[in-house]
Amino acid sequence: MVAKMTGRGRPPLAPWAANLAELHEPSVEEINAARMAVRILATLDQGDMLVSVAPGPPGEARATPEAFTLPATLFRTLVTLVEETGKGNAVAIVPMGTELTTQQAADLLDISRPHLVKLLARGELPYRMVGTHRKIRAREVLRYRARNAPAGS
Repeated sequence: MVAKMTGRGRPPLAPWAANLAELHEPSVEEINAARMAVRILATLDQGDMLVSVAPGPPGEARATPEAFTLPATLFRTLVTLVEETGKGNAVAIVPMGTELTTQQAADLLDISRPHLVKLLARGELPYRMVGTHRKIRAREVLRYRARNAPAGS
């Protein structure tokens, strides 16, 4: 998921990532490398991908690069992540099973936290209580967003 600003001026996924310690604004070098990578990735077919990977220091050739098949949906996700990095955006990936706080879920839906709490109280989104805190799975938030998206978006 890519952190973009909400109407309230905050990134919707603000303080969370699978590994928050690694989330950072990309450096100029990372941005430039991502822009170059996007140009290369854009030349590849959008079907199932056969991508060659040659790990090692830049510029060091490998005798037999490892190859693997990358499904088209995963390839497009990878391209999107690289594109956003090329635009200077920090990127966080959140597994669908991740439990979100009410603020994180509200930010993802671009609604206020009090409005989200009302949706929870009406049973429009499943959640569980952890002590006094409500936890909502990212999967459920995205399902709700898809069900309630304006037509044509």
